[in-house]
Amino acid sequence: MIIEICANSFASAKAAQDGGADRIELCSQLSVGGLTPSLGLIEKVIIELVIPVHILIRPRSGNFTYSEEEFDVMLRDIAFCSEIGCAGIVSGVLDHHLEVDKKRTAKLIEVCKGMDFTFNRAFDWVQDPKEEIQKLIDLKADRVLTSGLQKSAVEGMSLLKELQEIAQGKIEIMPGGGINVDNVMEFKNAGFKSVHLSALSQKQTLYQAPKIPMHNTALFEEGLIAFSDKEKIDKVVKLVSE
Repeated sequence: MIIEICANSFASAKAAQDGGADRIELCSQLSVGGLTPSLGLIEKVIIELVIPVHILIRPRSGNFTYSEEEFDVMLRDIAFCSEIGCAGIVSGVLDHHLEVDKKRTAKLIEVCKGMDFTFNRAFDWVQDPKEEIQKLIDLKADRVLTSGLQKSAVEGMSLLKELQEIAQGKIEIMPGGGINVDNVMEFKNAGFKSVHLSALSQKQTLYQAPKIPMHNTALFEEGLIAFSDKEKIDKVVKLVSE
């Protein structure tokens, strides 16, 4: 069974390699479901490690429905990953009805030529997973990362097995979400070829608590997108220019 580690830093990527994992999905900001890592981090991991690297391409948190400008950023990031020698890309685009955006997903797969393409956990937001998995099969995605539309892959095991039956080897179903040493054998015994997990531990790096927080809990609501507002900027600029 292939063990894929969701690595959020160089230290995590090296731990995956040293621990014997088969590949990594490199990302940042696990607290919001993962975002595209910096180009510097991608380069360091590719140059200094030998483990196969798949890069998460997700330009922001909030949802998986992107503007033209955001999608252009995604394509540019994929081009960089191709040039530097990444083994694969992990990404996903939904439309406003929470269905797989076939046109944009097809474009992502096209520019990933020579690299694996994994449709990410955007899949866990779809309304009809059996219909949507067929779209990904038609698009010739290599695999889909999913918890079976549940909070954890263990809870979604029933649907994961159904999707595997539907896929018939035409697309790999890779369980992810809450997988750990206590339950990983359930997925191996169920016949899945690979699993995705983060294997996280935490450590405190500060000697004392900071006086003011830098985390803004108001920005963690699903579906909410924060952006710089042109009108507000205009008002501030005019005010200080008087």
